Amino acid sequence: MNFRKLLRRNETVLIFAIIIFSLVIGSRSPEFFTAANLFDILRSSFVQLLFALGVLIVIISGGIDVSFPIVGIFAGYTAVVIMQKFNLNEQSLLIPVVLAIVIGIILGGFNAIAIAGFGIPTLIATLGTAGIFRGLMLSFVGATFISNIPVGLDNFSTADLIKFESETGTLVRLHVLVIPVVLITIAVSYLLNRTIFGRSVYALGGGIEPTRRLGISIKRTQAKIYLLVGGLSGLAGIIYVSLQRKASPYDLAGSELDVIAAVVLGGASIMGGYGTVFGTVLGVLFINMMKNNLVLLGVSSSWQRAAVGILLVIGITIQAIGENRKSKRERLATNKDKE
Repeated sequence: MNFRKLLRRNETVLIFAIIIFSLVIGSRSPEFFTAANLFDILRSSFVQLLFALGVLIVIISGGIDVSFPIVGIFAGYTAVVIMQKFNLNEQSLLIPVVLAIVIGIILGGFNAIAIAGFGIPTLIATLGTAGIFRGLMLSFVGATFISNIPVGLDNFSTADLIKFESETGTLVRLHVLVIPVVLITIAVSYLLNRTIFGRSVYALGGGIEPTRRLGISIKRTQAKIYLLVGGLSGLAGIIYVSLQRKASPYDLAGSELDVIAAVVLGGASIMGGYGTVFGTVLGVLFINMMKNNLVLLGVSSSWQRAAVGILLVIGITIQAIGENRKSKRERLATNKDKE
C-alpha cells in the first residue's frame, strides 16, 4: 500500500517524467547528457528556484502571489541604481545583495499589510501591488537599460565552482551559486518541516477557522510569509541582474507562469495545505529542461509558453480530480457511520 502511495506522489511522477523526457531528448541530441548541458540547466534554474521557494510557501498557506517577479526586478534594479547614484563600493557583492533583500522585504511588507492588515484576497492584493510597484519603479527609480552594472555583480556572473574543457573542446562551467542556492533550499525545507512557523503555514492552508482554533495568529503568520517571500524575491532579482550582467526594469515581468507551474507540478496543492520543497525543485528542473530543449523535438520556441500553460492546467486538473475523489470517500464514510 505504501508503495502504491509512493507511485501516486507528484514527486515520483515527475522523476519518471524527467527520465523519459531526458531519454527522448538524448536520443535526438547526444549532447543533452553532457556535463556542460547539465550545468547550463542548473544555472538557468537558480533564479526560478528562489522565486519558486517563496511561491511554495504562499501556496501551502492557501494563497497565491503574482507580484514576486516585479518585486524581484524592482529590488535588483533599484539596488544597482542606488549603488551608482551614491557611489557605493562597486567592488562589493555584499552591498547590492543586502540592498536588494532589504528592498524585497519592504515591498513584501506592503503585500503583508494588504493581506494580513486589510484582509484583501491574496490574488487581488498581489495583482494590485505588482502594478503599483512597477509604476513606481518606472516613474521614480528609472526606466532605462543599465549595461554597466557594479563590478562586484559583474565579476560574480563568471564565478565558477567547477571549470574545465571537455574532450570536444566545450567549456564546462558550474557556477558557484549552486552552493548558496542549495543551502537556501535546505533552509526553507527545514523552516517548513521543523519549525512552529512551518506548521502554522501548513495549518493556515488547511483553513482559517481550524488554524484560529489552534491558537495560531492568522495575521502574524501571513505577515511573516509575505516578508519572507519579499526577501527571497529580492535575492532572486539581484542574482538575475548579476547573471545577465545587465539591469533592465522590464525584465522578469510575465515569468510568474513558469514559476507557479513548477510549484504546482511539484505537488503543491493550489487549494493549500500541502507542498514539498523536493517536489518544487523537481518542478523547476523539469520546466527548465522542457523550455531549453523542446526545440530539439521540433517544437517552435513560440509554443514553449503554451506548453508550460498546458502543464499547469494538467497539474491543477489532477489535483481537482484527487480532491473530488477524497470528498466522495469522506461522504461515503460519513454515510456508513450514520447507518
